[in-house]
Amino acid sequence: MLADYVESERDRIVGVLFDWLRIPSISADPSRSASVRQSAEFAADLLRGAGMDHAEIVETGGAPAVYADWLHAGPSAPTALVYGHHDVQPVDPLDEWAQPPFEPVLVDGECRARGAVDDKGQLLFQIEAARGLLQRHGSLPVNLKFLIEGEEEIGSPHFEKLLVTERERLACDVVVVSDTTMWGPQVPSTCVGLRGLVAFDVTIRTAAADLHSGSFGGSVPNSAHVVADLVSSLHDSDGRVSLPGFYDDVRPLTAAEERSLSLLPFDEEDWKRKAGVRRLEGEAGRSTLERVWTRPTCEVVGITAGYGGEGMKTVVPGNANVKVTFRLVPDQDPERVTEAFDGWLATRVPDGVTVEVQQVGAVAPALTDADHPAVGALCRAIERVWGQAPLLTREGGSGPEEALGRVLDVPVLYLGVGLPDDRYHAPNERMVMDQFWKGLLAAGELWGEVARAHG
Repeated sequence: MLADYVESERDRIVGVLFDWLRIPSISADPSRSASVRQSAEFAADLLRGAGMDHAEIVETGGAPAVYADWLHAGPSAPTALVYGHHDVQPVDPLDEWAQPPFEPVLVDGECRARGAVDDKGQLLFQIEAARGLLQRHGSLPVNLKFLIEGEEEIGSPHFEKLLVTERERLACDVVVVSDTTMWGPQVPSTCVGLRGLVAFDVTIRTAAADLHSGSFGGSVPNSAHVVADLVSSLHDSDGRVSLPGFYDDVRPLTAAEERSLSLLPFDEEDWKRKAGVRRLEGEAGRSTLERVWTRPTCEVVGITAGYGGEGMKTVVPGNANVKVTFRLVPDQDPERVTEAFDGWLATRVPDGVTVEVQQVGAVAPALTDADHPAVGALCRAIERVWGQAPLLTREGGSGPEEALGRVLDVPVLYLGVGLPDDRYHAPNERMVMDQFWKGLLAAGELWGEVARAHG
């Protein structure tokens, strides 16, 4: 293990983490583009300092990515690619942060700052594990590559093109992602799948402008009413999405997956507390974990119509907007769901009403075969550090992992050590440092296990 390396380098590593977290690399904010580039350059310097070769900025047409490799294990050794991202989420609402989001602090064993867990902290333990192995042994048991993206938090718009263009340089036997969570600090787990996502921005127009509600109300269509009817029709009384054929391609869980779900110590009251809600709902006949991990969903994420300011403005709104996202599971196809949504809208929007639909991103669902030897290698590495075999989970979020597995034609492993209450995308984001150090140790163990499994 790298325990001695961790003890001797602990203060330096924390200092490096703080320096990286001070860079406000918010990819969604065009005014922060220079900071995103600065973060990429910081990552490239980290990789060079760790002993990686060919560390360089990769231009994408958007925010820069970073590549580096160490390819001296020989042609018979497996090649692994570590994926992560150096961009971060916006920080709003700023007044809910206990300290400035880009001024990291250590409090009660937690590093608190934007990017601490998503994803700079998790990337850093991978880089430091490689550095530690090279310092200790002078070599690695695998050929190792790093690909660090700069646009993950805005949907990775240039990432698949990058994968295709750089496919030869990125060729590998396994991808390892450290951008996910574990069930709990005492209940290690590894993710084997992420849901996909397709989103739509829908504008409804019933008139050229807002109309006086006294002069025209009751005689003209109201865009707010139309949108309300659309939203109420998206689900049936059992909480199922009402698009025709929406569930036709959903792959059922295997017996092993159902068994793993049943073994997780799920506490509904604790789940409600973390979510800040007083009741749970969703698709009838499904458990909460099934709903957020293994079943497709539809969520309205925003509605705008009419006047929302102080007081009252007596108008019939002439236009309204609704933003809708669908989370998808294997084997659902974003294109087929898009066709179904367009067809559903056509039947629901009244005559004389104009509808404009803009698709905003599409990510296919990702799933790794839990029986793949590489998954076994990861589980052994986690067990060696946490003292017990990890449970298998899925996650409800979405990312570019499906494209990584498909374009590179390899299994995707998830060595993520975040915790469910690490406040991803929210104020006071944190990394529990005990998880960070264990992640570093597990990353150090993983490459030997991958090499042995490759055999």
